[in-house]
Amino acid sequence: MDPVRFRNPAMAADTIIELDGGGIVLIERRNEPHGWAIPGGYIDYGESAEAAAVREAKEETGLDVELVEQFWVYSAPERDPRRHTITIIFIGNARGAPVAADDALRAVVASENTLPKPLAFDHTRILADYFRYRRTGERPRYGHGR
Repeated sequence: MDPVRFRNPAMAADTIIELDGGGIVLIERRNEPHGWAIPGGYIDYGESAEAAAVREAKEETGLDVELVEQFWVYSAPERDPRRHTITIIFIGNARGAPVAADDALRAVVASENTLPKPLAFDHTRILADYFRYRRTGERPRYGHGR
């Protein structure tokens, strides 16, 4: 059996957390690759993508998130420098102030004009797509390895 033939991408779930008071939550990553990121992480075996999104949001920000919608799936093989990872992006709501925990060094509330830098992974593209969606209602389009 060819081991390369059966190598599969890792699956992740990330949540763009919209706070009642305005803004979205981003975390500064404790681990490589460093930078600011949408809260999220790997889906555990036997866990749904939705449950993983809620769990990861709670672990990294301390917030209880209610998922509102699935936004998009990003699957470009180079989107995560560690390995080929496919992420399902959700949009969710939460109340309160985020508190960094687990593998997050810090948590901030940001707007489109106050995003911290650098953003990790392909989160610059994801957040540009998200803010365009919030302004226009237009979702990302298929293609370009998204």
